[in-house]
Amino acid sequence: MPPRAALDAAWPGWDGAVALVVAADGGAEKARDLGWRPDVVVGDGDSLGPGGLARLRAEGIALELAPVAKDESDTELAVVAAVRRGAARLTIVGALGGPRLDHALANLWLLAHPALAGREVVILDERTRIRLLAASTPRGAGVAGDDRAAAVLAGRPGDLVTLLPFGEDARGVVTEGLAYPLRDEPLPAGPARGLSNVRTGPEASVSLRAGRLLVVETHLDEGGST
Repeated sequence: MPPRAALDAAWPGWDGAVALVVAADGGAEKARDLGWRPDVVVGDGDSLGPGGLARLRAEGIALELAPVAKDESDTELAVVAAVRRGAARLTIVGALGGPRLDHALANLWLLAHPALAGREVVILDERTRIRLLAASTPRGAGVAGDDRAAAVLAGRPGDLVTLLPFGEDARGVVTEGLAYPLRDEPLPAGPARGLSNVRTGPEASVSLRAGRLLVVETHLDEGGST
């Protein structure tokens, strides 16, 4: 879990209007490090252990426990629990660290979870902000009258913006406020053309006509390094 000060420095206002805190297992203690008391804790409880679970119960914090042997990750259970409670916007913190790449990848793939369709969701750490931009236009639809998906990317000039096709080719990609613009162009799955673009001002934007894009913003330090 990144320090609170680092998150605030990289993404000012990232925690604005937080109304619900859902912790995935040991994330209950990490939430406290960020200054929050969890509203609900979900998962199998293996990271908290009997003592940690007992302390949460004593505080009156709701627990939704699941078996260790299950199909879902604790993070997935937390995401679904938030949606079930009416969350329209989700910020997921602490999903990219640790020693296991497979867990980090699985957390990224949660951005495509059916329960999150139509919701604003970002994954954050002290260097990275990630979201999935998905167009609703059917495969093969033309430009006229299409329903473009769009996102505004506010941040510091000079920081990096990477656009990666997710699962299939992205088509009709348009960018504004980036050093290397795209003008209704495709980003095919496989090639790395969308890697390491640069925000030229405090606000950039990206839209697409069809497909999905993983939008990865990287906050650089003052010396320009990650």
